[in-house]
Amino acid sequence: MNRISAGIFAIIGLGACGASTVALADDPAGFYLGAGVGESNLRNDGYGYNGYYGYNDHQSAWKLIAGIRPIPPVGAEFEYIDFGSANGRANYFYSGNYFNGNNSDAKATALFGVGYLPLGLPFLDVFGKAGVARLQSNTATYYSPCQAPATCVGTVVNNDNWSTNFAYGVGVQTKWLGLAVRAEYERISAAGGDPDALMVSAAWTF
Repeated sequence: MNRISAGIFAIIGLGACGASTVALADDPAGFYLGAGVGESNLRNDGYGYNGYYGYNDHQSAWKLIAGIRPIPPVGAEFEYIDFGSANGRANYFYSGNYFNGNNSDAKATALFGVGYLPLGLPFLDVFGKAGVARLQSNTATYYSPCQAPATCVGTVVNNDNWSTNFAYGVGVQTKWLGLAVRAEYERISAAGGDPDALMVSAAWTF
């Protein structure tokens, strides 16, 4: 994660340093669309029915962005975020059942308010965001009523959980005309483990 973080922010830094101030626009305001890719961290900290496998897994993530910046200091964004899929495995015997693995994936739609620091630089923005996310977590738990080497029929239990949670993030972006390239960290506060992601994105202002 540290190598990926350093690489993403290095891209932003090089873009900011190499941009020509003649070609750059002064804080272009308006409606924008974008997309991003990066790395997520999915975790399960609980010990309930689906928490026998505590995991902390890094996966590929992606997102789509639609936003508006009516004035330079503030804006709003709507995002769809796919955090990827994590796998937990354990040898755990509980209440007559032998648990041998699970799989969990997380997706969210989020609405953010965005605030930009007044740096006075036409080519660079530092911003923070806060809002609300609708998180969907799908979990498949695999267990069997006996332990190897005995032969028994395995069972899969699927759970589809929805929750509304606080979401927040920080980032930096460099701009060239209507194009913005950004690196940002986002996190959703959720029971059992907060999914988060570090991504690099590109957006075009119309």
